[in-house]
Amino acid sequence: MRILLSDVAEARHGARIRAAVPGMALVPVAPEGPLPDTAGIGMAFISRDLFLGGTRFRLTARFQRFVDLVLAAPDLKRVQTFSAGTDMAPYQAMRARGIEVVGASGASAPAVAQAAIAGLLALARRLPQVMEAQARHAWEPIYGEGEPPDLASQTALIIGTGPIGQEIARLAAAFGLRPIGIRRDGAAPPPPHFTETYPYADLPRLLPCADWLILACPLTETTRNLIDAAALARLPAGSGLVNVSRGGVVDEGALLAALRSGHLSGAFLDVFTEEPLPAGSPFWDLSNVIVSPHSAAAGEGLAERVAEIFCGNLRGWTGAG
Repeated sequence: MRILLSDVAEARHGARIRAAVPGMALVPVAPEGPLPDTAGIGMAFISRDLFLGGTRFRLTARFQRFVDLVLAAPDLKRVQTFSAGTDMAPYQAMRARGIEVVGASGASAPAVAQAAIAGLLALARRLPQVMEAQARHAWEPIYGEGEPPDLASQTALIIGTGPIGQEIARLAAAFGLRPIGIRRDGAAPPPPHFTETYPYADLPRLLPCADWLILACPLTETTRNLIDAAALARLPAGSGLVNVSRGGVVDEGALLAALRSGHLSGAFLDVFTEEPLPAGSPFWDLSNVIVSPHSAAAGEGLAERVAEIFCGNLRGWTGAG
């Protein structure tokens, strides 16, 4: 069995992969120069180094070069990616060719959950307001009208109950929030850290209970534009929104209107329908919005966790585990 991977991944994780399944032949791909022979390559490992410098809408030349090689490999049957989500167009093209595409579910959960809670806490503690006053060298205590809420009396409605949603629920509960989940199978027992979970069909009746709406779901036909004007209108006045899922889950025009009107007190947005976010986007200048450049998963340990997941899957796929 031969495995296609980047030269960076081969140098960083090659020894671990060979130890996981002895006898595996690794085929590294450099950013430029001659392409390797793809005959007999059965698997590919897409590591984040291939993606750096691009976005899911503007792929780097290096990433596209690797994808083209995967699609041309005659014997390739399975691809392991670095991300939890596998909705990008290149992955759909691989599936259309009959290639199994497997995400690294759970690898980014700690960092993404921390980013989501950091955004929630920043909004709750009025940090955008405090930082704006700091920029003016103004001493403006946040006591009085509009004081920060007591999180222990609030509910976090978390859409998506996979590894990321579960870690968000765990951290939210640590701050006293009541985590309620929305998932595909609402009849199944609640996953860890959720007090209760419900199916997507129950979302309209649960939105009025949400002090915080946290999006941690994949982008699917069910979730595309799930949070539209009608859904936002059902949220209580003054609630907040955190999006660490995909930009396409939210109707951005409706979100802008809800933020401008004050119906939503604020939003932490790590993802957008167009990335990079255009310089002219109104989101940049809203005082109640924190724009994060799709970096919630960033963390020193991510590459190692992804490699460990790949090695575990590799042992299972080859029968070595």
